[in-house]
Amino acid sequence: MSSWIKALTAEPLYLAAALLGAALVVLGWILGSRRLQGAARSRMALVTVVVLVLAGAFYFTRVQPLVGMVNLGLDLQGGIHVVMEGVDTPDRPVTEEGMRKVVDVIRRRVDAMGVAEPIIQRQGARRIIVELPGIKDPDQAIALIGRTAVLTFKDPEGKTVVTGDDLLSADAQVGPGGEYVVALKFKGEGARRFAEATSKYVGQQISIYLDEELVQSPVVEEPIPTGEAIIRGYKTYEEARRVAAVLTSGALPVKLEIVENRTVSATLGSDSIARSKVAAAVAIGLILLFLIVHYRVPGLVAAFALGIYAFLFMGAMVTLNATLTLPGIAGVLLGMGMAVDANIIIFERVREELRTGRTARSAIDSGFSHSLRTIIDSNATTIIAAIVLYYFGTGPIRGFAVTLLIGVVTTIITGVFVTRYLLRLVMDSGLFANVKALWGIRG
Repeated sequence: MSSWIKALTAEPLYLAAALLGAALVVLGWILGSRRLQGAARSRMALVTVVVLVLAGAFYFTRVQPLVGMVNLGLDLQGGIHVVMEGVDTPDRPVTEEGMRKVVDVIRRRVDAMGVAEPIIQRQGARRIIVELPGIKDPDQAIALIGRTAVLTFKDPEGKTVVTGDDLLSADAQVGPGGEYVVALKFKGEGARRFAEATSKYVGQQISIYLDEELVQSPVVEEPIPTGEAIIRGYKTYEEARRVAAVLTSGALPVKLEIVENRTVSATLGSDSIARSKVAAAVAIGLILLFLIVHYRVPGLVAAFALGIYAFLFMGAMVTLNATLTLPGIAGVLLGMGMAVDANIIIFERVREELRTGRTARSAIDSGFSHSLRTIIDSNATTIIAAIVLYYFGTGPIRGFAVTLLIGVVTTIITGVFVTRYLLRLVMDSGLFANVKALWGIRG
């Protein structure tokens, strides 16, 4: 039982699905109960929905806040922005295949650093953009991602015995005496050549070079048939771990030079977040005020559905491990605006149906049915635009596209289906006798 609880609390969307499932079970019992009929049943269902939503809102704002789980982009939490360019050398000219391999190597090195949602992409034929959010030490990060990392073992005659291409693994470890080392293990043919060299040169030195710099020249005390070696001399475990990371990721097939190195301050990100919060609060407040004043109780229902939209949206962002950027916040607000726009289209259609003399239930069903095609068509064009932005865009533009896509899907769920169900409950509850006044219709 505890494992199920841990699984639910680990993924917010799983927990949201569990809460929704519980709500459906309760509603199913209420709607199927013979003791509750007509308006009493609708009132009980309405109260159940409100209580469950408020309980979920409390959990996801106080107990396990969704906002704190969202990955923040470079512009919101700071980090580094580096542009590197491939440079021709006599033994390693810049080629298209080489640049593709460089991107793969850098990605493996960044993954070893544990950076959340980095951006690594090509710019033109020779340049690569690397953006690393949340980096504390920019100099070490740049040294890690841009290091060539050519590893060679040479015998006393100066011949290369093995290289980094022969490596099976490289791990940072703490030796018996408390020293920090990098443990190497060679594979296949490399392990065989290393065993032969250590057998042949017992009592002599085998030199280890990293990027053509001599690291150490240990004396071979005995043959090493397992293909294992140790590089010593590191002052900290972090230094050994960085070397192990670059060796594991492989050597860069192309020499890189740093063209641009820019550090984004976390203060700028905090200021952006603060300003965005103020802008979002003012915008949402004005939107909700307009809905409630103009559409009365249906506007209040739409505001309630908009709260559900916000939690579903944030849950999707966390579950998909998406990154929120400053343009992404604009996508969030745009999505909320589209959700409100869908409600306005529906409400105006329902008003027209009520003016013709239809009953409340009939007007709601007809209004939603006739508005659905318009809403889907408008959202479909937005989805196409967001896909194009994501495919051709880079960095923050992609962040905007992702939040916009999530917002559109959430809009259809909450703006159409959730609002429709809640309005039916309100109409059937019998709490409001004058339906036209309920919708703000005079006369």
